[in-house]
Amino acid sequence: MIQKIKNEIKKVIVGQEELIDSMIVALLSDGHILVEGVPGVAKTTAVKSMSESLGLNFKRIQFTPDLLPSDITGNEILDLKNNEFKIKHGPIFTNLLLADEINRAGAKVQSALLEAMAEKQVTIGEETLKLDYPFMVLATANPVEQDGTYELPEASLDRFMLKVNVGYNNFDEEFEVVQRVAFKGFETIKKVLNKEQFNDMKTKVHDVHIDDELSKYILKIIFATREPENYGLEDIAQYIEFGASPRGSIDLYKASKAYAFLNDKDFVTPYDIAKVAFLVLRHRLILTYEAQAEGISSDDIIKKILEKIPAP
Repeated sequence: MIQKIKNEIKKVIVGQEELIDSMIVALLSDGHILVEGVPGVAKTTAVKSMSESLGLNFKRIQFTPDLLPSDITGNEILDLKNNEFKIKHGPIFTNLLLADEINRAGAKVQSALLEAMAEKQVTIGEETLKLDYPFMVLATANPVEQDGTYELPEASLDRFMLKVNVGYNNFDEEFEVVQRVAFKGFETIKKVLNKEQFNDMKTKVHDVHIDDELSKYILKIIFATREPENYGLEDIAQYIEFGASPRGSIDLYKASKAYAFLNDKDFVTPYDIAKVAFLVLRHRLILTYEAQAEGISSDDIIKKILEKIPAP
């Protein structure tokens, strides 16, 4: 079933395997994704194509500095005919929401979205409304332009299960894109899954076995980001200001199970944990000025940790 979903997405997406896998992992784990990448690498098309293959609703919000929280959540409007207030739903009432350039909106708008991500509900006036199920946010951030942007606080970044860095296609992939546009065109995406089948998939992900030793291995990775000296990583201690939060432990556990299921396994291996560790942790590590000055990234730190801590 997973391969059917991927095949449908690949009708319009060339390459970007990590993004496709991450979207499926997050959706099966009730998580959200932050995507950082240059414009024009098919982020919107990827989310839309997945929604079509799963028969889910999709909406997109272009974040701008003048956006208001009510532009996302909706508002109360006065019905003059009946002289009463009615609630008009905003675009957040969907299954898959693309929050394009989330760092262009102010703090109030960001917090309105992040509250909905955490609570799966919004409050309009005096009424609290549940969001549709499933609900996943894919937020994009453009690393090229920094003028007129409002960087997400670390606590807000922690709400995202995964962070995916999306780059350009390679030469052969971009040649295929040009060929499709010029000659073949893009195929129509078919719905391959209904809600009952989706729920069945989620149950199977939940049932994926993870050994206690692997659970401890996950915790060792997390604790190594907080207390590197206790794990023989004194050389990177000066580069980490704050390590991953307990939410990072939970998300690494859930993502590892989903990634194992994605690869047709009913148990988690150390390989699965290592593959998703970068996605789960790269936005959760706060590095020191020394790290920035020496050009050391979160991925470099995570790589060092995975090399040092022995897998069971």
